[in-house]
Amino acid sequence: MFRKAQGSGLKAQACDRMIGMIITRRTFLGQAAMTTLLPTVVRAADHRIDRLGLQLYTVRTEMAKDFEGTLAKVAAAGYREVEFAGYFDQNPKQVRAILDRHKLTAPSAHIDYATVETKLEPAIETARIVGHRFLVNPFLDEEMRKQPDIWKRVAATFNKAGETCRKAGIQFAYHNHHFEFVPVDGVMPFDLLLKECDPNLVKMELDLCWITVARQDPLTYFQRYPGRFPLVHIKGLKKVPEGQPPVPFDQAIPNITDVGAHDVIDWKRILARSSQAGIRHYFVEHDQPASPFDSIRTSAAYLRELRF
Repeated sequence: MFRKAQGSGLKAQACDRMIGMIITRRTFLGQAAMTTLLPTVVRAADHRIDRLGLQLYTVRTEMAKDFEGTLAKVAAAGYREVEFAGYFDQNPKQVRAILDRHKLTAPSAHIDYATVETKLEPAIETARIVGHRFLVNPFLDEEMRKQPDIWKRVAATFNKAGETCRKAGIQFAYHNHHFEFVPVDGVMPFDLLLKECDPNLVKMELDLCWITVARQDPLTYFQRYPGRFPLVHIKGLKKVPEGQPPVPFDQAIPNITDVGAHDVIDWKRILARSSQAGIRHYFVEHDQPASPFDSIRTSAAYLRELRF
């Protein structure tokens, strides 16, 4: 009886120890899970734009008057990158020297469609000197867009340009407005470009304002075409213009505003998907600011504080 009772007691003690180990393990795993989750939450809330850029079309009038002085003010407003839309009679070496003096880099430049077709090699040579890593076609004029099968021909031209740029160590890209989201023969031109263009040769610089004007959701495209959007344009929108798309430019542009100022675009929601989209460069832009330098300072102040 004594041996049996002693054996029962030993079993009970062993059982208690096992239960204690299970509870301790559960507690440890729970604490470990919380430890794993907490830094993730902090990191997710602490994403921000480290090197803010400016599309210099925003200050084009000032650039024409005082090229270097304007770039100095852009740098003083907190911008570290710029995207060119013309060099205002400065040669590439002069442009590079001015950028270096003001601790700016210019990862990207816009070039028109005629340059893409017939003057791409000189544009590439300029890009090498100035330091561009992207050459972007920003627009197709209305008469060209009326031509039959134009978007398929544009896609073919872009693929060819993309191959030429790739050989030179430069990435080619296209920048949208709102008309690319109006179906032509049942297909959205933007969708056609994404389908027909080689994803390695042709990237997209997504203008997050114009796609909103077109009543499309950027996140849909980020999910459908991950990694295709290394550059974006960031500009505020007071309201989505009414009327049948595409709304005429002279009706849409007055609704553009400084980023974060009476702005209906949910920047936190969009930029939280930056990794999925493949975004590496964020360029503020305002097509017609009443006071360009005040505008770029307002947008920079908002974006400096934005966490996503």
